[in-house]
Amino acid sequence: MSPIAFARMALVAVFVGLSPGSMAFAGLDIHINKITQRMTVTVDGVKRHTWKVSTGKIGYSTPSGNYRPFRMEKTHFSKEWDDAPMPHSIFFTYRGHAIHGSNQTRRLGRPASHGCVRLSPRNAARLYTLVNREGMGNTRITISGGGGGRISSELAPISREVKKIVPQVKRQFGDWLKETRGR
Repeated sequence: MSPIAFARMALVAVFVGLSPGSMAFAGLDIHINKITQRMTVTVDGVKRHTWKVSTGKIGYSTPSGNYRPFRMEKTHFSKEWDDAPMPHSIFFTYRGHAIHGSNQTRRLGRPASHGCVRLSPRNAARLYTLVNREGMGNTRITISGGGGGRISSELAPISREVKKIVPQVKRQFGDWLKETRGR
């Protein structure tokens, strides 16, 4: 937002009797809800987009909190995950979490990532253009929704072990049930 536009908003706010703190966020506001697996994009207080996303699956949580993007890469490949393509990456944590495009569009709307926020390639390109236009300093990223019933990263190793033994337990329990019912 230009200084002139900001000054105009401040004058209007003073004229109407609002304090600067009560005004809507002027800039780009990106809200990701991990429970609904949706992203809402608001520009200067006006809702522009609502898109399906994929956040971290069990064992790979997407961190909740408030962030500012600090790095953008139009073409990025993950060094951690087998050079997986991450087009239109907008990085928001120094641990490597980013909002980026993904060709796995069938998985959008449910947790499927290793912690990043995935979007369709088209929507990732649109968001990247918006952040580039508004500026990283005028962009706020809010991630909410807790785990949405998902297991935290601290419990993920236990969860993976439980997943491995569940089929065995079901088979044994099923055999036991058959035996007891047959008596």
